[in-house]
Amino acid sequence: MRKSSMGFIVIVAILVIIGIVWYGRGQSDAPSADEQATTTVSIPSSSTTRVSDKFSQYQNSELGFAVTYPSTWEAERVDTGVTFIMPIDRTQVSTVATLRADVNAVSTKCAFPPVTKIKDRATVPVGDNSFNMISMSNTVQGRTYFNRMYSLQKENICYFFSFSSVASSTQKMTGSNLVQAENNNKAIINTTDTAFTEMVKSFTFVSGPQGEDETKAAPTSN
Repeated sequence: MRKSSMGFIVIVAILVIIGIVWYGRGQSDAPSADEQATTTVSIPSSSTTRVSDKFSQYQNSELGFAVTYPSTWEAERVDTGVTFIMPIDRTQVSTVATLRADVNAVSTKCAFPPVTKIKDRATVPVGDNSFNMISMSNTVQGRTYFNRMYSLQKENICYFFSFSSVASSTQKMTGSNLVQAENNNKAIINTTDTAFTEMVKSFTFVSGPQGEDETKAAPTSN
């Protein structure tokens, strides 16, 4: 009996020790009261939504705007807006290397960058808004660059839209390949530029979730 009692006591002691260790581990993994008190729920300020078979919408409630764009474009959020990378059909004979669009909202007065050659300049009305637009093209070391920019001033915020394309040199091409590449370059850039302009025309202002008006909040007693 004495040996049985002693064995039972040892087993109970081991179980108690295991329980204490397990409980202590659970307590160390659990968040403290301070950590629980400071836990907040993050509300995403931007989102991408498929709106049809061909188009998606990017919305940023923090920066206050939304645009609709072709779903084949790759959208990447940046601090001041969104960058779109457009796909390039590699099955075609062309030297187009880059197709990119950016939408940025910055607290400043709108101003286009200083350039020496402007292809065209215009004011484009879209609903109640009026966009300023310039485009330019240039060739440097055989590479052809084309840019189109729109700007919209809303109080102290400048909404700036830019499209840029880069086509590598076609100097090493000859004959029908050269003609085909030059024609395809123009067609690819023009098609994407048109889609970019349509994206700009889809621009709308949006408002983020509003907090409670503290002047109207009823005080509570502790």
